Amino acid sequence: MENTILGRTGLNVSVVGLGCGGHSRLGAAHGSSASVASDLVRHSLDLGINFIDTAAAYGTESIVGDGLEGRRQEAVISTKSSVSTAAGPRPVSEILESLENSLHSLKTDYIDVFNLHGVTLGDYDYAVQEVVPVLQKQQQNGKIRYLGVTEAFIRDPSHQMLQRALQDDLFDVVMVGFNLLNPSARRLVFPKTQDNNVATQIMFAVRRALSRPEALIELVGELVDKNLVSDVDAQNPLGFLSEHQDVKSVVEAAYRFCRHEPGATVVLTGTGSKQHLAENIESILAPALPQDVRNTLQKLFGEIDSVSGN
Repeated sequence: MENTILGRTGLNVSVVGLGCGGHSRLGAAHGSSASVASDLVRHSLDLGINFIDTAAAYGTESIVGDGLEGRRQEAVISTKSSVSTAAGPRPVSEILESLENSLHSLKTDYIDVFNLHGVTLGDYDYAVQEVVPVLQKQQQNGKIRYLGVTEAFIRDPSHQMLQRALQDDLFDVVMVGFNLLNPSARRLVFPKTQDNNVATQIMFAVRRALSRPEALIELVGELVDKNLVSDVDAQNPLGFLSEHQDVKSVVEAAYRFCRHEPGATVVLTGTGSKQHLAENIESILAPALPQDVRNTLQKLFGEIDSVSGN
């Protein structure tokens, strides 16, 4: 495993982060028992992964807590609480209750990175004016070490909220959507995070469009129809990746693309399978993509900021 420093927090973390949400939720979303999922958490520690990202909304905090029992000091835990609901802003009292529930579920007395979850531009003022000051008091109380914020990438693929948040510079860590189909964080997010030494959790490195060929064809077809992409094989848009002698697969290329991007701190990967986890780690730790591949990706998708790849 390779390690890095989590921005201005100074925490030493693995460049691979175990993502406990997404489509898998440590396998729990596909029928794995809580004990099997917790064993995957322990296995990830054995493989050198010490950054674990979960959230109240994922339903995996207790799984992580069980998996880390007796090994809490080996892990850097990132979890989250939403600041809004369909009915409007979430009362600060509920967010504090969510923090307490997270501490209980994770079997710990502190959270390393407590994130405001899926904040949109419309949520942002409330989050900063009402929620952040209260969480800063929890930092003083020792229940939170560092504050983070995560974007709602599917709804905000051009990072409007994060661009605003990075101007205010209140958060030590941000979670940002970034992949080879939408690399817009390269110009809209990473320059500012690097200037301010803000760490990044990379999400959406591989989602539906990069793991299911039919979804990729559909997505690229939509981009072609909108004149956003041209000179691409509509039936095999990323064939040049899998056919390249130095690339094993589209998924492998997708992880390598993220890992070696300046400004990317931790690349999250989610799975319910030990074998799949090992494969993903190998991909993330592989060398940077060949320059000709990177040039082709930039030519095709370098200006895209309207899709998430989900």
